[in-house]
Amino acid sequence: MTNFSDMLSKAKAMQEKMQEVQEQIKKIEVEGVSGGNLVKVTLSGDYELKSIEITETAKKESQDIINDLIIAAFNNAKENLKKKSAEELSKATGGLNLPPDFKLPF
Repeated sequence: MTNFSDMLSKAKAMQEKMQEVQEQIKKIEVEGVSGGNLVKVTLSGDYELKSIEITETAKKESQDIINDLIIAAFNNAKENLKKKSAEELSKATGGLNLPPDFKLPF
């Protein structure tokens, strides 16, 4: 029965560590760009859009092109956030490939 208790303790410790990492990830901010830096967006670690910067050059484009540039910059930021989150998670788990939203059932 000691092995089970030990496993339970380790699982609880891992859960606490994962919660810490998830809180750290929420504090991350990443940028995404498109159109050769015509549009830049900033996302927080919980995918909250923090800012959108549109250059004067981009503002001269049609609304459809501006919309596409914003979408592309957001998607770029989202990919950057996934990479950064995976790096932070990997540091905390010693290289285990766990998904960022991994939760233990305790």
